[in-house]
Amino acid sequence: MGMRVESCDFFVVGSGIGGLMSALYLAPHGRVLLVTKKKLDDCNTNRAQGGIACVMEAGDSFEQHVSDTLIAGAGLCNEQVVRAIVSGGPARIADLEAMGVRFNPRADGEPGYDLGREGGHSQRRVLHAGDITGQRVESVLVERVLNHPNIQTLEHTVVIDLITTGWLKQPGENRCVGAYVLDQPSGEIYAVRTPCTVLATGGCGKVYLYTSNPDIATGDGVALAWRAGAAIANMEFIQFHPTCLYHPQAKRFLISEAVRGEGAELVDAEGHPFMKKYDPRGALAPRDIVARAIDSEMKRTGAAYCCLDIRHKSKEFLRERFPDIFDTCYKFGIDMSKDLIPIVPSAHYCCGGVQATVDGVTSLPGLCAVGETACTGLHGANRLASNSLLEALVCAYETAGRLASHPQHLPEPLRIPDWQYGTAVASDEAVMVAHNWMEIRTCMWDYVGIVRTDNRLERARRRIRNLRREIREYYFDYLVTPDTLELRNLALVAELIVRSALRRKESRGLHYTLDYPSMKRLAKDTVLPGRKR
Repeated sequence: MGMRVESCDFFVVGSGIGGLMSALYLAPHGRVLLVTKKKLDDCNTNRAQGGIACVMEAGDSFEQHVSDTLIAGAGLCNEQVVRAIVSGGPARIADLEAMGVRFNPRADGEPGYDLGREGGHSQRRVLHAGDITGQRVESVLVERVLNHPNIQTLEHTVVIDLITTGWLKQPGENRCVGAYVLDQPSGEIYAVRTPCTVLATGGCGKVYLYTSNPDIATGDGVALAWRAGAAIANMEFIQFHPTCLYHPQAKRFLISEAVRGEGAELVDAEGHPFMKKYDPRGALAPRDIVARAIDSEMKRTGAAYCCLDIRHKSKEFLRERFPDIFDTCYKFGIDMSKDLIPIVPSAHYCCGGVQATVDGVTSLPGLCAVGETACTGLHGANRLASNSLLEALVCAYETAGRLASHPQHLPEPLRIPDWQYGTAVASDEAVMVAHNWMEIRTCMWDYVGIVRTDNRLERARRRIRNLRREIREYYFDYLVTPDTLELRNLALVAELIVRSALRRKESRGLHYTLDYPSMKRLAKDTVLPGRKR
């Protein structure tokens, strides 16, 4: 009996806002199979505190939002892309509301929204649902997806590799025709056969030792796309969120940028403000500037952390505006209305990814990418706060629209060969996976962090390459498991980040190097072609 092969019209990988909205927009046009490697709500979207940046009121304008995005992106945004995504926002917010998402209304009872302001924004334009916006959006979309007759969802399902006609040695243009996947509960490996694959797997924060991302953020989409032959762009631009709660029990808990938007000041451990020394916008400067300033202050003083000070706001206000953040801090013995909040930067968002257009087109036909997995040109060298959920919404809609109006077809005949187990056996060396995982993350944190040098990057490249060789041998010697697949992807993404960083001989946005502290006059994307078959 041969390997099982599942067929579908659209194959969506990932269950954050990009994947769920892609599935919902595609469902009227064919059968959708959506897979996710953990549970549906185990994603970065579910942890998004701030909200969705969108022009919603008369005092704001698309031009201002575009300008703020371009300034934050440090000369590397694609202005046409920025305009398309910013102007497409209000209609997509209306879609969310039609599905049942509710954003905070104005406190005075007048029509409109309680809009927040975050670093880099010239206006209040961040729609939010308390300080758990992502969780509210995710829960509504998950319910919609689970109840749609045209969408099949599979949890605990890991994509091993994409299948291309080049790999199958079929004549003609190389294109993606599906994937091999691993069903975690049973251990079965089978194939998905499809003319349209949409990667929406989120980011790669777990490549760093300290990150705000959940454990699933291992860069799977970027690794899958690169191995299949798709181009990857701008992986050197890793955004470090400036304010992750510094507490031994507070794993991955962010203090939202919206706290600074409501007047919190950044201070050192002694309570002295310092941001004005680094930028006239103070605590509301873009994230790259704030993260470097905090890093600089910690190194200057030798302190393990800096602090946020919002003690001038009342306990009633803070509980109302930031209920989750207030309760979490309080649980750790920090009263936001009376105490300084200790914070450190942590890896948060990847501005690079699979090179893609607003409607999901990549360099590999049959393969689309949306959300954090993609690099559309919106973020440039530094993402403007709360533009990420906006991008995922608009790009999911545009990608589905293109696929619906231009139906894709598989080449015929197309036979997907059975998965080859070879001489692989079950592993009895799980310690190797754990050790290599930690070594990669420590190496990236120490040598490819907020401030870089060529020497550090070269050291990282040598170490990561050696680790990748070990991991490849391990991968082929033993039966695949979710842990080995994530480790394989993590190591590849780490190398892509290092290679991209070594190519950029300037400091721009999130890439700051002591060897080239100034910006070049002409900005270019860093593009790495995918692996050749």
